[in-house]
Amino acid sequence: MRFTKTAALAVVANTVQAQRPENTSICDYYTTALLKDNTADNQATLLTLIVNTVVIGNYTQPNVGVAVAGILAPGKYNGTDVNLLPYFTGDLASSNRGGDKGVSVNFLDDGGAEPLKNNKPANTQSSSQYFLLTHLYQFFGSLLGCSQQGMPGFDAYNGHASMYEVHKFMALDPYEVGYFITQVGLTAASFGVADSDVQAVGTALTTLFDYRCAPPTTVIPAQGAQLQSICTEDTCPLAENSTCSSYEPVVEPSSVSSSASSTYPTPSGTVPPGSYPATPVPTGSGGTGSSNATTSSYTASSPTAIPTAGAASNGFGLVAAAAGGIAAFLL
Repeated sequence: MRFTKTAALAVVANTVQAQRPENTSICDYYTTALLKDNTADNQATLLTLIVNTVVIGNYTQPNVGVAVAGILAPGKYNGTDVNLLPYFTGDLASSNRGGDKGVSVNFLDDGGAEPLKNNKPANTQSSSQYFLLTHLYQFFGSLLGCSQQGMPGFDAYNGHASMYEVHKFMALDPYEVGYFITQVGLTAASFGVADSDVQAVGTALTTLFDYRCAPPTTVIPAQGAQLQSICTEDTCPLAENSTCSSYEPVVEPSSVSSSASSTYPTPSGTVPPGSYPATPVPTGSGGTGSSNATTSSYTASSPTAIPTAGAASNGFGLVAAAAGGIAAFLL
């Protein structure tokens, strides 16, 4: 998918958030609220905006005033320092490519933050960054119940069925997983998602991923029940009906020497580099252009002013305010 931004429309700001009908999924409801037409293309656009913001923090302007640092920025969770960036740039051997230990993979190898700020996954369609981001769009699309996913414009998720297998060489603790889930929740709130829906998403992610030794659980219906725990350190809370014998001993990722230094700029500053775990190679459409970069060195740009057509005309309150910061795209 290729996106181009248009000029900002007027922001409609109210104080009451709409209530989502119980028989309408979070994806379908907010696609209609923010982009008007509940199509596969628009659902893919919504997931692009959400995931890109989770990764790099606020890059659309204006939103409803909720600050999102993004998972690449260092932060704190329950008073504990967290830095997920080393799981993204290959500084840790944490990616599962088969075998009994992790390997180093740079998942910011194709433009880093810049294509994300232009509502793309990467500069090309052949990089680790492209595969990671499109994988995330598809996975979260399924998790949020996108009814049009699998139709032309938004591919169904066809990656690894077990998130445990994807993340097992990261040896994540509850602070790291909790920080990630918090950034997802803040991102949803920044687009005007109702508090009840933010809580629903957070609860789903916590239940699926933030308990050690959880029994096989179905996330993608077509893939059936799989091991899903990504919080695997001993400090992670133990799941009910735990099946620890199904999980392998925790393998801590080793540090990898970097031949070149790099920095990653968030919308508010610059922090050192890192890496991320194994991801599948999903199908889908994505960015264009070319880049052979293997390290991440970027320059932050100003936030993108990108509104939509749907929220104001549909009267979605704070969602309408967020619409002032969401893109009208030419696909």
